[in-house]
Amino acid sequence: MKILGIESTCDETAAAVVENGTRVLSNVIASSIDLHKKTGGVVPEVAAREHLKQIAPVIDHALEEASCAWDDIDAIAVAHAPGLIASLLVGVNSAQAIAYIQNKPLIPTHHIAGHIYSNFLDREEDIQFPILVLTVSGGHNELVLLKGHHEFEVLGETLDDAAGEAFDKVARLIGLGYPGGPAISKAAESGDGTRFDLPRPMLDKENKYNFSFSGLKSAVLREQQKLGELKEQDVNDISASFQEAATDVLSDKLKLAADEFDVKEVHLAGGVSANKRLREKCEEKLQGRVFHAPKQIRYCTDNAAMIASAAYFLQEKDKSVLGSGKTVEIFSQKPL
Repeated sequence: MKILGIESTCDETAAAVVENGTRVLSNVIASSIDLHKKTGGVVPEVAAREHLKQIAPVIDHALEEASCAWDDIDAIAVAHAPGLIASLLVGVNSAQAIAYIQNKPLIPTHHIAGHIYSNFLDREEDIQFPILVLTVSGGHNELVLLKGHHEFEVLGETLDDAAGEAFDKVARLIGLGYPGGPAISKAAESGDGTRFDLPRPMLDKENKYNFSFSGLKSAVLREQQKLGELKEQDVNDISASFQEAATDVLSDKLKLAADEFDVKEVHLAGGVSANKRLREKCEEKLQGRVFHAPKQIRYCTDNAAMIASAAYFLQEKDKSVLGSGKTVEIFSQKPL
């Protein structure tokens, strides 16, 4: 079964064709990140205008790369929430129009469900449930227990800044620009991660599965204010110290939940899952458990292949979603 996925929740305009939920036939992404570097973050109106420019050629490119005509496509999947409203409208309206014109079933897909299924892309080995998933990105942080396909239980979530947002804000504080994740990771390679004694927030029992990075960000600000004008080595050391603190919190909570729920697999997903130091710590602390991170870096950030994958496994769970003209809210039962 081939599903065309469409993703436009933030600043990436993406389309992909995925077969049977795991085999990626195409995965095309047009990013407007260079425009947002000028403003130090995503401007919703700018992102939406870029989506309008890119959506049609990106879809055409995805079909061409997959060597597919519309008759080869069995269903359309589109990320419908959460995200920037104006950006979402471009993707959703495009998907609705295509589904109507081409007479294809439309499957609205939750963006975070997509990230959760990013670890299923290019996967050949059997899947073992239950799976513990840490989704960590610019706008969200969740610890999710995946009991079966589309059977989610949220164990914890961010109470303020998500980790990716904290990376962006700290990078801006110390003059590294946007996006902050890759910039901090690169600077940290030349830094001393022990120079600054930064807090590891919310590792207490009461909040063992929730996240908060606003206090860590404030601690970085205080260190910056003490130093005054930052030298290059100061920037590198702050980057390394911040990265150590943030990845300690994420990996410690992941291990704690993996041990408590005795899961078969542990997955890391979302934009921050591309962080090399976070992957290293997770592998170190989860020794003896099956651990997966997305097989390609482009599967970590927003992409349409993950949306198509999530939609495929939904229709496998409930074939009625492919009924004529029927749509389904993947998260209508909540929990995310």
